[in-house]
Amino acid sequence: MEKTLVDYLENVRDRETFIEFVRALIRDREASILREQQAPESQRGYGAFGWQNTSIESYFEAALACVEAHQDRDDILKEATWRSFAEFLYVGKIYE
Repeated sequence: MEKTLVDYLENVRDRETFIEFVRALIRDREASILREQQAPESQRGYGAFGWQNTSIESYFEAALACVEAHQDRDDILKEATWRSFAEFLYVGKIYE
């Protein structure tokens, strides 16, 4: 069974697994772009594969908004780790 992007995210523990996650995130975005080009009418309002934020600006704005909105929670990006960096990048994809 092929690993999902969330599988890669949950596996981030060090530099190497962070790099694996970022490579998977890149592949996920590339697949999303291809799907959007092949069937643009099927993507109503959002990008394919759950990409809520498809420009670099909206991607980082969403990631930052998520961190700011949840700054009082201990479990969200409280400590700078490879996993927290990966979580920051992941929420840029999905946070509205």
